Amino acid sequence: MYTQFFQLKQSPFSIAPDPRYLFMSERHREALAHLLYGVGSGGGFVLLTGEIGAGKTTVCRCFIEQIPPDCRLAYIFNPKLSVEELLLSVCDEFRVALPAATDGALSVKGYVDAINRHLLESHAQGLHNVLVIDEAQNLSAAVLEQLRLLTNLETSERKLLQIILIGQPELRTMLARPELEQLAQRVIARYHLGSLTAAETAQYIGHRLAVAGATGPTPFGANVTRLVHQLTGGVPRRINLLCDRALLGAYVENRRAVTRRIVRRAAAEVFAGQRGTVSRRPWLLAGGGVLAGAVL
Repeated sequence: MYTQFFQLKQSPFSIAPDPRYLFMSERHREALAHLLYGVGSGGGFVLLTGEIGAGKTTVCRCFIEQIPPDCRLAYIFNPKLSVEELLLSVCDEFRVALPAATDGALSVKGYVDAINRHLLESHAQGLHNVLVIDEAQNLSAAVLEQLRLLTNLETSERKLLQIILIGQPELRTMLARPELEQLAQRVIARYHLGSLTAAETAQYIGHRLAVAGATGPTPFGANVTRLVHQLTGGVPRRINLLCDRALLGAYVENRRAVTRRIVRRAAAEVFAGQRGTVSRRPWLLAGGGVLAGAVL
């Protein structure tokens, strides 16, 4: 809607993942380094946590692109699964050959035995297996314990399965529970992905505008980007939501520069909407003439 007005080739603040818009802050690079260290160390579990929208999935994608060629990777997303369902997912992702079950379904032991055979065969071929579980805060204690048992298989040098758990901050709280103490002791690297600084927020906004084709003066001045950081806490997804709405607000007011008033108004709409009251109507009413002209 506003892209032509600001001479952009596309919307710069879409929340859809697009590798062209990749922005790696110092914290993102540190998180990536922890994941790569975990894979190279031959340990058991690596833990990456962060708030919703902090960029965990971005880091995970970068990690997947950089894993060594001798690694086989399995990726499971949002695992609200039983123990049996998770083991079946692991087998599917690693393409583990499963024996025929006489009653139509394998037991937990049947799945575990098949996975262990696969891990031993991979090790004999000089390959390493890495299991990445995203949104791991949704795992039950029983599933986490089963994952720990999967890491029991090891050689004198390394474990045959490395597991990376990625999730929201409550994952750290979960692993602090007494019944999961043995798993927590196997975490060899952990990193909590913090938000962007005020300076990084300004760089992030400028980066996305440039990728979208911006060539002229930025619509977001320094005092405006500081306010964006204040209102979003430096969380990339929230920055995207707020800046997208702010550009819409500037467009309907026929302004080439986003003002602090526009940002505050956009924040009142966007972040109220996250609590269930989102509405684009104020912008649409305020800019009815502009929008009508755009349609015509």
